[in-house]
Amino acid sequence: MRVVIAEDSVLLREGIVRVLRDGGLDVVGAVGDAVALADVVRAMRPDVAIVDVRMPPTHADEGLRAAEALLGAEPPTAVLVLSQGVEPGHAMRLLGGGRRGVGYLLKDRVADVDELVAAVRQVGAGGTVVDPEVVAVLIGRRRTHDTLGELTERETQVLALMAEGRSNRAIGATLGVGEKTVETHVARVFSKLGLEPSLDDHRRVLAALTWLRGT
Repeated sequence: MRVVIAEDSVLLREGIVRVLRDGGLDVVGAVGDAVALADVVRAMRPDVAIVDVRMPPTHADEGLRAAEALLGAEPPTAVLVLSQGVEPGHAMRLLGGGRRGVGYLLKDRVADVDELVAAVRQVGAGGTVVDPEVVAVLIGRRRTHDTLGELTERETQVLALMAEGRSNRAIGATLGVGEKTVETHVARVFSKLGLEPSLDDHRRVLAALTWLRGT
C-alpha cells in the first residue's frame, strides 16, 4: 500500500514515516503543506494520504480542505486525517456525504504502531475509522429525541464501536459477547435506523454517519 504524508512538523512527519515503514507500508512522499500534498498525490498516485488538519500558512483548516479535495477528486484518494485534539465538527465535515476510505484520528495514536498501521490499511481498503475519543465526545452529546433514542443500551454500545471502525469480532471481544450475538445487535441497529439491504450496501458506514450526525 502506497502512502503519502502531509505534516508540517518535521519531527512528527519523520516519525510517521518510520512507523509506517516499520509496519510494512510504502511511504512514497512526505511533505509539509497542502500545496505540496496536491503535487505529490498527482505525481505518485498513492493509495492513502495522511493529512494534518492544521497546516501552513494559517494553521486553520488547510489540511481538512486538502483532504476534502482528495476525497472528491476523480479518482478519489483515501484519506486519514490527524488532529491534535477532538474536533467533532471537523470529523463531521470529513465523514459527510457517504464518503468511503476516510478516517479521523488523534495524533496520540501515532505512538501506537499497530493501531496507526491498521487504521491506514482499513482506510486504504475503503473503510472508515473514527478515533475512540471523538466517538466518546459525541456519545456524551447525543440527543435522546431522535432515531438513535430507540436503540437499547447494548445496541448503542455496538453502534459506537462500529463508528470507531471495529469489526464484529472486535466488538464482541470488547463487550465480552460472541460474534453471533454481535451480528444480532448489528442487524437490529440497521433495522431501527432504516438501513435495509441494497445492492450498493455500505450500511456500517451509513450507521456510523447516522450516529455522528445524531450527536
